[in-house]
Amino acid sequence: MWNRRNAVLLSVLLAVSVSAFVEELDDTFMETRGDDDVWLIKFYAPWCSFCKQLDPVWHQIGSELRSLGSPVSVGKADATTSTGLAKEFKVRGYPAILMLKKSVKYNYSGPRTKDGILEFAHRVGGPLIRSLSSLQLFQHAMNRHDVMFVYVGATSQLKGNYTSAAETMIVHTYFFSSTRDVLPKVVSLPSLPAVVVFKDGTYFTFDEKLDGDLKSWINRERFPNYLRIDSYTLYAMGESDKLVALALVEDKSLCEDSRRYKSLMEKVSADYRDIYSRDFYFGFMEGSDYINGLVMGEVVVPSFIVVNLSSDGYVLPPTAVETERQLLDFLNGVLDGSVQFQGGNGVDQRVRRFIYDIRVTLTPMFSKAPLLGCFLVGFPFAIIAVLFHLCRKNRSTVTDDDDDSVGLLAPSLQRHTNRLDKKSD
Repeated sequence: MWNRRNAVLLSVLLAVSVSAFVEELDDTFMETRGDDDVWLIKFYAPWCSFCKQLDPVWHQIGSELRSLGSPVSVGKADATTSTGLAKEFKVRGYPAILMLKKSVKYNYSGPRTKDGILEFAHRVGGPLIRSLSSLQLFQHAMNRHDVMFVYVGATSQLKGNYTSAAETMIVHTYFFSSTRDVLPKVVSLPSLPAVVVFKDGTYFTFDEKLDGDLKSWINRERFPNYLRIDSYTLYAMGESDKLVALALVEDKSLCEDSRRYKSLMEKVSADYRDIYSRDFYFGFMEGSDYINGLVMGEVVVPSFIVVNLSSDGYVLPPTAVETERQLLDFLNGVLDGSVQFQGGNGVDQRVRRFIYDIRVTLTPMFSKAPLLGCFLVGFPFAIIAVLFHLCRKNRSTVTDDDDDSVGLLAPSLQRHTNRLDKKSD
């Protein structure tokens, strides 16, 4: 009994100590905060179940950032009571995670996990552009990051553009700077200054004539050429205007065909990078739930699919794809238009997708709890029917009152007409 009481007391003390690292904020926050303070803030609503699930993770984040000596302070605010603060940060959904660094607000749109949010806090809360002053630091950064952007050279207009891009793109990736002598000898640059991206075991230099706007180029190149893609990553890729070529595989144990599809997609992405890198991302996705919602149907797993997230369009191979040549023909057909996109984000497609989402949501409910499903579906229609009946009843009452008024006025009008007739005689 004594040990159980001690355990309960210890858990309470730990909960209190962890919660001490997260400050509750209100509408006075913007007036009382320091100008140089960096804040990581979660906006929540008391009734939001996702907010409640995130709450213990949020306290762990506050504790870990404090223990690491991070300059980032962690807070949370009830958006339903601190409406002024929520309006200041343009909060539209819950939970919303944002960072305030000086006067700049950064929105976090990644997975609601401890590692993902901590990575966001370290990246945005640190220096905008991190300096690599030695080859050892460069190698250390290369080992930590799958994709790394580096500005090489002295102050220039290109560096100004690079800094401007970093101010908005820091939410997605890290930015570094160095001198030429810091880079490995095998890195060959045509001229200085230069912006270089290191990824996929190689590097590429920004060329304004070929690549256009620097910020757009960074947005396109911030993903590895081939990677595991989840729904968050796929959504983010839609901002780059690139197509996404996916191998859909099982989400647990992979069959032989799934492993072959993954290998084939990875080989094509590596061997034909110079041909397809400007138009495609390549990767694999475990499970097909997200893609099923996009195509509004069941997609066979394993299979290949090309997705255009900017328009919610998709292309499935018209014939079976078993070899490298067949996959290349499929990709070329997508680019030259001989294979037509389906789906889209037109009004009719949005209506169809809305109906599909409702059907997918309600079908499991009807199978597990038919009465509850009937109630949830029938209740809104019952409310609409009652409102419609009341409106019609109110309208008929007004009509009857008007008829009565006309009936009461009719004899008086008739007498008035008779008097006029006698006067005229």
